[in-house]
Amino acid sequence: MDRTQEEIYEIFRVCLLAGKIMLMSGAETYRVEDTMSRIAASCGFDESHSFVTPTAIVFSIDGMELTKLIRISERSTDLRKVDLVNSISRSMSSKTLTVQDAHKRLKEIEAENLAYPLWLQFLAAAISSGCFVIIFLGKWIDFLPGCMAGGIGFLCTDYLHRTIRIRFFAEFIASIVIGLIAYSMILIGVGQQIDKIIIGAVMPLVPGLAITNALRDLMAGHLFSGVSKGAEAFLTSFAIGSGIAIVLTIF
Repeated sequence: MDRTQEEIYEIFRVCLLAGKIMLMSGAETYRVEDTMSRIAASCGFDESHSFVTPTAIVFSIDGMELTKLIRISERSTDLRKVDLVNSISRSMSSKTLTVQDAHKRLKEIEAENLAYPLWLQFLAAAISSGCFVIIFLGKWIDFLPGCMAGGIGFLCTDYLHRTIRIRFFAEFIASIVIGLIAYSMILIGVGQQIDKIIIGAVMPLVPGLAITNALRDLMAGHLFSGVSKGAEAFLTSFAIGSGIAIVLTIF
């Protein structure tokens, strides 16, 4: 299939933008590579190659003297965007969406803020923290302290992530705040089991998606990405544990 240079560049842009959105939104490495390959195949390029890591994407097509690399500096969890990109990939594979329309839609998805409002995230984090307290055999008197510690800890994490771009620092400070709130609740007699309150409150900070993605990448044979994501999850868990350990040691 003969294509102009501009058409080839457009296909490259669509593939890389789709991969970028998925990787920044928390998708697994093998899913990102598979989506990029499917988009290229839908445009007539069956032999494409991609190398995806948590911080970079390299993409090329056989027979084309063109290789593109983009850096990924920020990552979050937005599975809605992953689903939307997958829908675009399926539409392109079924020939119901053109390359130009796909690129336009991907740019819209990239610019969209599909996250729930902060007050709703706070409410979800608080309620889930209280529920985790009960799940871990805490008493009902510890439910409200768990909600308070978990909700405030989540707000601290969100604020620090947006203001101080130092990885793992936000989780470290938030865990200290959670430990102090839990200790204060016990001190004034609102709660009884500080361990259950802390365990429940830190659950919204635990990198569950990162751990899951690391294991899935390892099972899919993406050893580099799997190990790096696992290390990231370990360091996040270490930061949370260190903050709690400091509070328990002091008090």
